[in-house]
Amino acid sequence: MEWPELDALKTRMRDFARRRDWEQFHAPKNLVMALAGETGELIEHFQWLSERQSEALDARTLEQVASEIADIQIYLVRLADRLGVSIADAVETKILENERKYPVERVYGSSRKYTEYGPQE
Repeated sequence: MEWPELDALKTRMRDFARRRDWEQFHAPKNLVMALAGETGELIEHFQWLSERQSEALDARTLEQVASEIADIQIYLVRLADRLGVSIADAVETKILENERKYPVERVYGSSRKYTEYGPQE
């Protein structure tokens, strides 16, 4: 599977890091820790909101949330690049796996984990 925009982003972020001599800091473990930190920053925006409030962010908060989402995506793309993982292929594989684990006729309207449904026929 190909996602040209994602490939372009990967190349752009690799070039960004190389031009600044930052690849030395972009070991997978460091990227994972940075990714976790950015995810924590995203969580902060939602931590004490109700479901309704989380769906109706004001413009300033939405802008901050968008910035955190961008940071997360950038670190995720860098991590995949450093590990040689195709995000597009991994996503396709995961979607197919989830379709198998969660067939519509068994899970419709339920949020239970697939292991709670018993063996599949």
